[in-house]
Amino acid sequence: MKHHSVLLPAIALTNASLGTYAWSTPPQSSVRKQYSNRISCFVLKAQDDSDDQIGTKYSGYNVLGTELSCCCSNVGGSGIGTGFYRNGFCSTGDLDLGRHTVCVRVSTDFLAFSKSVGNDLSTPMPQYNFPGLKDGDVWCLCAQRWAQAYNAGKAPQLFLQATHEKTLDYVPLEVLRIFAIDGQEASTVIEELKLQRSRLDGLMNQGQSEDSASFQ
Repeated sequence: MKHHSVLLPAIALTNASLGTYAWSTPPQSSVRKQYSNRISCFVLKAQDDSDDQIGTKYSGYNVLGTELSCCCSNVGGSGIGTGFYRNGFCSTGDLDLGRHTVCVRVSTDFLAFSKSVGNDLSTPMPQYNFPGLKDGDVWCLCAQRWAQAYNAGKAPQLFLQATHEKTLDYVPLEVLRIFAIDGQEASTVIEELKLQRSRLDGLMNQGQSEDSASFQ
């Protein structure tokens, strides 16, 4: 099913923005990997990188406004973490020109589409620390590549809590929620945030009322 009418007004895809950034990786000389285990995401610690402080990029906020969750630290059993920084998170920074911010679960259909538009995600490229993807693998996809697939009716499912907030610069949250694998959990988070906001508003209004009364 295609959803052209919702997303097309929100973004503008250009040839420049759809360059092949899928296999990009940070300068290996600037990072030191520490693995906690093969299941949880590992942390990349920066030594000195004035262009991009890689050590801070494993954290951040997701599209719901809460702490960014791990996307996948062991893609297809390869031992390679996903993300521009290969730390398992869809975090981003100035060096990440492709904005690898959408945590997706790829399908055979999507991989075929991606290859047909010049973005081959199936073929391993060891020189870029890229394992190659197969049906069911989880990967941090470029935001505009996801939007391109959406416009073609080929968008893969995604994990909202592991999708970086920068994705909202390209795709509205309402659209992302349609494809969310963790949609029920995300809805719970959204309701909790609304409740917290309501409580905070109540406390602020109460404080303002008390301040007004003290001057009467």
